[in-house]
Amino acid sequence: MENQPPSTAGAIAARVTQGATSAVEAVRESLAAVDRIAHLRAFVEVWPEAALECAARVDAALAQGHPLPLAGVPLAVKATEGVGSHQARRLVAAGAVPIGATSVPGPGTPWKTWGNTDDGPTLNPWNTERVPGGSSAGSAVAVATGAVPLATASDGAGSTRIPAAWCGVIGYKPTTGLLPARDRAGLTVGGPIARTVGDVELYRSAVLGGRPVAAPPRIRVAWSPTLGFNDPEPEVVALAERALWRWARSRGVTVTRSEIALTDPTSTWHTRRERGSSTGPASVGQRDQSALDGLLHSVDLLATPTTPNRAHPHSGPGDVMSVGFTWLFNLTGHPALSLPAGLTEDGLPVGLHLVARHHEDALLLAAARDAEQALARALGDGGHAPEM
Repeated sequence: MENQPPSTAGAIAARVTQGATSAVEAVRESLAAVDRIAHLRAFVEVWPEAALECAARVDAALAQGHPLPLAGVPLAVKATEGVGSHQARRLVAAGAVPIGATSVPGPGTPWKTWGNTDDGPTLNPWNTERVPGGSSAGSAVAVATGAVPLATASDGAGSTRIPAAWCGVIGYKPTTGLLPARDRAGLTVGGPIARTVGDVELYRSAVLGGRPVAAPPRIRVAWSPTLGFNDPEPEVVALAERALWRWARSRGVTVTRSEIALTDPTSTWHTRRERGSSTGPASVGQRDQSALDGLLHSVDLLATPTTPNRAHPHSGPGDVMSVGFTWLFNLTGHPALSLPAGLTEDGLPVGLHLVARHHEDALLLAAARDAEQALARALGDGGHAPEM
C-alpha cells in the first residue's frame, strides 16, 4: 500500500481543470487501480474503452472553455443504478467519467450486506473474511481502496450508509424526495459514497444543486446509543461515542444524551415495501414521529452508531439486524450520513451516524465536515483501506 492517501474528487478535478494532468490520464490511473484490487471483486463490469472516450470528451470540452466542476473524476456506478440514473447523469454532465459497475448482493440470503460477482463474493478490504456491507457493496470497496474517489449508491434501508461504515468511508442519504425514488415504496434514494465530506458536497452541488454552508458556531447534538430498540455491540457503541466526544471537545459541540425510545420499525418497513407505495399508513407512528420532531427541534443533529454490529463474516450476521439504526430514517425521510469513527480491536471500521431535520442537508454536511476535520488527527486517513 502506498503511504500517500489517494486523491479526492476535488483534487483530481482541480488538476484536470488547471491542466496539470488530463482527464484521460486520471482515468488511466483509476483503471490501473481497479486492476490492482481485482481480487476484492468490487466491480461486475469495467468499461476501459468507453471511459477513455468519455475522458477525451471531457478534455475537449475543457479546451473549449466549458467549466466542469468534476472534470475527469473517475466514477464507479452501482450496478442496479447504472449510468442512466438521475444522479449518474448529473455527475457525468459535471465532468465525471464512469469507469465501471460495482457489485450488489445476489439472490439466496435475506440479508443484503454483501456483494456478488461471477468470480465470487465481494471482499471487505479491511478483512477479506468479512463482508463489505450492502447493498452498495462494490461502490464502498472501490472508494475505500482508492480505485475511485466517488461512487454512486442507493439506500432503501441503509444500503449506502452501512457499506460506507464497514469500509471506513462516507455514505450520504439525502432527504427523501430530493432525488427520484428508486422503488415504488418511496424508501430507496440515491446518494454517494466518498472518502471526504468535501467530495460529498461536490456531489450535492452537481446532483442536487446545493452549495456548501458554514457549520453553525455552536452545533447541538443528541446522542442515542440504541434509539430505544437496538441492542448494539458495546465496542461499536464505544467507538462511535468516543468519536462524537472527540469532535465535541475539539470544536465546542454540545452533546446531550437522549432518552428517546422509538418503536422498532421492522414490521412497518416490511409492510411498506411489500405494499409498494409511499402513501398510506405504513410509516412511523404518531408517537414516534412526535418524539423525533421534538428532539430534532431542540438540537441540530441526532447521532447514533451507524450499525449495531461490525462487519460480519460471509456466512451472515446471525440474528443481528444490521439495519437497526438506518432504516427508520428511510421511513421518516430524514437526511443522514455515516462518518468513519475508528477501528475495532480486530481492525474493522465503525461508523458514526448523523441525522438532521428534513431538508437540512446543507447543515448535515457542514457539521460532518466539521467533525471530519476534528477527527482527522485522531483517526488518521480513515477512508484508505489497507488492502490493495
